[in-house]
Amino acid sequence: MAKPIFILNGPNLNLLGTREPEIYGSSTLADIEAMCAAAAASHGAAIDFRQTNHEGVLIDWVQEARGAASGMIINAGGYTHTSVALHDALRAVDIPIIEVHLSDPKTREPFRHHSYIEPVARQSICGKGAAGYVDALTALLA
Repeated sequence: MAKPIFILNGPNLNLLGTREPEIYGSSTLADIEAMCAAAAASHGAAIDFRQTNHEGVLIDWVQEARGAASGMIINAGGYTHTSVALHDALRAVDIPIIEVHLSDPKTREPFRHHSYIEPVARQSICGKGAAGYVDALTALLA
């Protein structure tokens, strides 16, 4: 069996559906996981979907992906704009990476305009809501 695609989610994404739905939409993280699982299954692929509020745990998962994943989708939440350590971990992964954000950070507050993930990602999908995850999965499977 092929290696799964890791879908890694950072801080506060466990609050989706209730946290600022006018920005992030009404889909919960469980809804997004179900959408991704269905999309992967339709392509004969598997996912490993995870969420953490802890930077070190997210970095551990990125490092784990080096030998365990065929690709990675990452929504690093606020760590996108702050974590050089996460950037460095992603640089060490030799699999395709796609960055996803529910909203478009570049149209929001200035502190969100810079991404430490974007330079190490094959593609960034922003502002498409929950559908952006499925778009990223489809892109990795193409």
